[in-house]
Amino acid sequence: MTAVISSTGLWTPKDSVSNDELVEAFNTYVDKWNTDNAAEIEAGTKDALTHSNAAFIEKASGIKSRFVISKAPMLDPEIMAPRIPARSNEEPSILAEMAVSAAKQALERVGRKPEDVGAVIVACSNLQRGYPAVAVEVQDLLGTSGFAFDMNVACSSATFGIETARGLIAGGQAKSVLVVNPEICTAHLNLKDRDAHFIFGDVATAILVEDISVAPTEHWEIIGAKLVTQFSNNIRNNFGFLNHTAPEDDGMHGDRGKRGLTDKLFVQNGRSVFKEVVPMVANLIKGQSTKYGIDPNDLKRMWLHQANLNMNVLIAKKVLGKDVEIEQAPVVLDEYANTSSAGSIIAFHKYSDDFKNGETGLICSFGAGYSAGAIFVRRVA
Repeated sequence: MTAVISSTGLWTPKDSVSNDELVEAFNTYVDKWNTDNAAEIEAGTKDALTHSNAAFIEKASGIKSRFVISKAPMLDPEIMAPRIPARSNEEPSILAEMAVSAAKQALERVGRKPEDVGAVIVACSNLQRGYPAVAVEVQDLLGTSGFAFDMNVACSSATFGIETARGLIAGGQAKSVLVVNPEICTAHLNLKDRDAHFIFGDVATAILVEDISVAPTEHWEIIGAKLVTQFSNNIRNNFGFLNHTAPEDDGMHGDRGKRGLTDKLFVQNGRSVFKEVVPMVANLIKGQSTKYGIDPNDLKRMWLHQANLNMNVLIAKKVLGKDVEIEQAPVVLDEYANTSSAGSIIAFHKYSDDFKNGETGLICSFGAGYSAGAIFVRRVA
């Protein structure tokens, strides 16, 4: 059986936060913190916090704004975090609700009914709970048949999900698989960290992967794919169900423990990530291009993971051996920021309609793990 990509879907929150808004809130927090800790700063027992800068954020990352689930609390210097009210077990969870919205759009674009779908994979960086699987809840809310499961490969979850869906189809487990990527990235971000407070946004994407026998006439042939992982601590999130078992965190539900929870949220060594991931991804793309007999310069477009503009520019240059026009490696992180696994799918969703029959492209992810996924596709129209 041959698997193809039939459709994609995108759900975007209604609220957006600009760099200026984010920086204003952050700098207000910094000023208050420095005032409250003036004595310790003067004594040298604490370091003063420094201001953030909107222009620097854009220059360093390419990010101008981000869509968010919970805007006002993020910009409140007394809170500096999203606030998402808990829902009862009888209500749809917010992650499932987002996933369903993106999935419905993907199905509607090709006239597919939920009952036509034989499997659902929720592939994202941060799952709302351990069990029951969010994917099974999505399956129930949509009314799809078959089975469902969750998977997490951080920023590479979507590409790993596509290849997993392809394997399920090849193995005869299903003829139509929905891969959904609901990402509430702002909830695992320490907005009081100057080095990271601007990085993430929230969104949900969906990819419908199907056996060619049931796919629409116009689709994306999956030429081939390559997945790789390599352990690294340079991008890490330590929040999980074992946190409350650690003696040093006895107070995490009250005073947040001796260390608090900020060390359990997103942290990264950005310089090391840049230095190590860029060659890893560039070599992956070039190696697979050779394997499939594709000249990288014949790729009409590379839909790269949307983490950092400078990183994408350098990867594209290493792959093609020259500077690349923005049309060949489109950017959405200026508007969406880093949306983890969803980033390359947003780019694919928004910048693929102009492909003609036979033209090729690349969906590529990379991130924590380290992990990287490359999906080579050809337009069939």
